[in-house]
Amino acid sequence: MFLSNYKLFETDEIQQVQFQHRLDLMEAFGVKKGMRVLEIGCGQGDTTAALADAVGIDGKVFAIDIASRDYGAPLTLGQATDRIKRSRLGERITFHFETDFASFESNEIFDVAVLSHSSWYFKRPEDLLHYVKKLRSMTTCICFAEWDLDYTYLSQRVHFCAASILALHSKFVGNDGNIQNLFHEEQILELLEEAGFQNVKQDIVDATYLPDAQWEKSYTNSIRKDFANVPTMIQTLVTSYYELMNASNEKEQSLNSFIICAT
Repeated sequence: MFLSNYKLFETDEIQQVQFQHRLDLMEAFGVKKGMRVLEIGCGQGDTTAALADAVGIDGKVFAIDIASRDYGAPLTLGQATDRIKRSRLGERITFHFETDFASFESNEIFDVAVLSHSSWYFKRPEDLLHYVKKLRSMTTCICFAEWDLDYTYLSQRVHFCAASILALHSKFVGNDGNIQNLFHEEQILELLEEAGFQNVKQDIVDATYLPDAQWEKSYTNSIRKDFANVPTMIQTLVTSYYELMNASNEKEQSLNSFIICAT
């Protein structure tokens, strides 16, 4: 229905698979028609498009990302979001790139703030806490989605190990990649409580069918040589993760997504 309504992703099967997960997240979040949504870390706009569909013609999505329009591959953020803006969803969305929410100014009160698979980008937990505290004064509800480190199947261990290696790569080698920190669900709950959010709803959304585990494994194996000069103890830990990641003969499955909605 979405593909025919908005003429988006019709020829891109990978994007269709990714987008199905975003639609599942919207259902878990409980986003309703007419809502005004603030999205933090919109990236190439997959979740943004799903939000715009969920809020309908009377709703509005304000999508923020700290990256520039020329960041990203195979499509840059600018190319991907321009495609969405040209669709019928475009008038419901306002994109703000090169925008750090920490300095974002707005007098609006939003119905919901969404951080969908964006918390691992934060270099420091205190930065994420600052965001959440600021959102407390701007919205009546906050919705988180992130990869669930409590994997259920052995086939998901690949994704867990790859993400762990990439977090260590960020710390001991240095990069601006998608994974800077791994936040467990309990850590997010603690941050929300510290920021003053109390009423919490939690859920798990299936993501095993997504190709992210395969992508992360491939990329992680390509950077193994980068760890040649890290401290010996870290090399030992990284080697263990690499052995676990590459040991399984099962088809890789992605981690599920955990959902937290709090008011």
